[in-house]
Amino acid sequence: MTFKQTNHARAKTRLKMFYLKVRALVGSILILGLAIAASALFFFAWLATEVLKGDTEAFDKIIRDFAQEFAGETVTALMNFVTVFGSTLFLSIVFLLILIIFTRQKWNRAAVLLTTTMAGAIILNFVLKVSFARARPLPFFETPLPDSYSFPSGHALFAACFYGALAWLLAARITNRGLQIGVCSAALLLILLIGFSRIYLGVHYPSDVIAGFAVAVIWVSAVILVDSLLENSSNRTTYKS
Repeated sequence: MTFKQTNHARAKTRLKMFYLKVRALVGSILILGLAIAASALFFFAWLATEVLKGDTEAFDKIIRDFAQEFAGETVTALMNFVTVFGSTLFLSIVFLLILIIFTRQKWNRAAVLLTTTMAGAIILNFVLKVSFARARPLPFFETPLPDSYSFPSGHALFAACFYGALAWLLAARITNRGLQIGVCSAALLLILLIGFSRIYLGVHYPSDVIAGFAVAVIWVSAVILVDSLLENSSNRTTYKS
C-alpha cells in the first residue's frame, strides 16, 4: 500500500468514526426527546383527570393565595405588562416579523418549523379548551376575563410553544455557547413569567398554566423529534434548506 493510499484509508476511518459519533449523539437526543414528550404526556393526562374530578381545587387555592402575597401596584403593573407577551395579538405580530427575518436569512426550514409549531398550538388550544370547558376563576384587580374557557391556559401554551421553539431554532444557528445558553435562559424566564402573570392576575387557575406548559412540551418535543428524523433520513439533502 502506498503512502497516499494509507493517508486515504486513515482519513476514511476518521470520517467513519466521526459519523458514528454523530449518529450516536443524534440517537441519544431522540431518546431524550421521546422520554420528555412521553413524560409530559402522562403528566398532562394525570392532571386533566384530576381537574375533571375537582381534585386540584386545594392546590389551585394555595398557589393563588401565595401569588397574592406579592400583590402591589408595581407588581400588578409589571404582570399586566408581562402578560402581553403571551397574548394572541402580540405573538401574531412577532411571529410575522420573525417569519420575514427567517425568509430574508433563507432559513426556510426554520420558518416552516415555527409555523408548524404555532399552527399546532392553535389547534391544540382550541380542541382542549372546548373539550374540558372549564369555567375561569374569579379574577383579581378587576382584570377582564377573556371570552374563552380556562383549561389549559392559552397564554402558557402559546408562549411556551413560540418562545421555546424560537430559542431552539436560534440556538441551533448560533455557534457561541454562552449566547446559546443566554437565548434559552431568556426564553425560559419569559415563559415562566407569562405563566405566573396569568395566575397573579387571577384569570387562570395554576393547574391551567401547568397544563398549558405540559401540552407545549409535548408538541414542541414532537416537532423537534420529527425534524431530527427527517434531517437524518436518507432524503436529508433535499429536506434541509
